[in-house]
Amino acid sequence: MAAFHGMSLSHVVAAADSFPQVAKMNLRKGDCMLVKTYNSLYTMKVMGDGWFEVSGGWFDRKGVSPYKVRIHGCTWGGSAIKIDIAAGCGLCLEFGNRVVTSPIMKIVLLQNGIQN
Repeated sequence: MAAFHGMSLSHVVAAADSFPQVAKMNLRKGDCMLVKTYNSLYTMKVMGDGWFEVSGGWFDRKGVSPYKVRIHGCTWGGSAIKIDIAAGCGLCLEFGNRVVTSPIMKIVLLQNGIQN
């Protein structure tokens, strides 16, 4: 990702922490995230125990929506991954089935039906 080009990993991690993101530990069963990536829109409902029901993007294109999957975390497009977040602007979301999205542009979090 161009914004991080030439930065050390510690600087990239520090910079990523300043971008809008949703920590996995703050999600509860029934919460829903709308995640707009550069190429797609995903809807992710928290099922509990680390599982999400995901629709949109790759899952729609493959005809498997809604799909029950875990979120491994977010990457900068390489192998370094932030496993503590479910979505972070500027980062690529990595699902448990090895699907990696394009960079996230916007996140809308609905907790108990209320937008945050």
